[in-house]
Amino acid sequence: MLQIGRIEIPDAELTFEFARSTGPGGQNVNKVETKVTVRFTPRTSSALTPQQIIRIEDKLAPRLTKNGELLVSSELTRHREQNRTDALKRLADLLRSALIVKKKRKPTRPTRASKERRIEGKKRKSSKKRLRRPPEGE
Repeated sequence: MLQIGRIEIPDAELTFEFARSTGPGGQNVNKVETKVTVRFTPRTSSALTPQQIIRIEDKLAPRLTKNGELLVSSELTRHREQNRTDALKRLADLLRSALIVKKKRKPTRPTRASKERRIEGKKRKSSKKRLRRPPEGE
């Protein structure tokens, strides 16, 4: 069971694939399948609401396959279980970030004091540049 806030994704909706990992490991790397790839299809998930599915598909569109599957791999360690845990954590982080609803920005107006400070700064800069000019009589 993958827990993301209040959402619980059952293990039956996650598919795990194992492959030989790259990197350090000596002879062991050629024998043991420690790389883990987790496949998750948001569209067919019973744990997500239709709005959540749409949000995930919009935000994670570049990461989805043509079939709508989200793939997350891990080959950080030499141990299959640690890589499995890491892949699930990364999947949960991806889904959590995709499900965040950003607050709508409320447009604000500048205060009178900030307008006066801006005008005063412009006048100061203008007078400084005016003083740099050569005298007009020459």
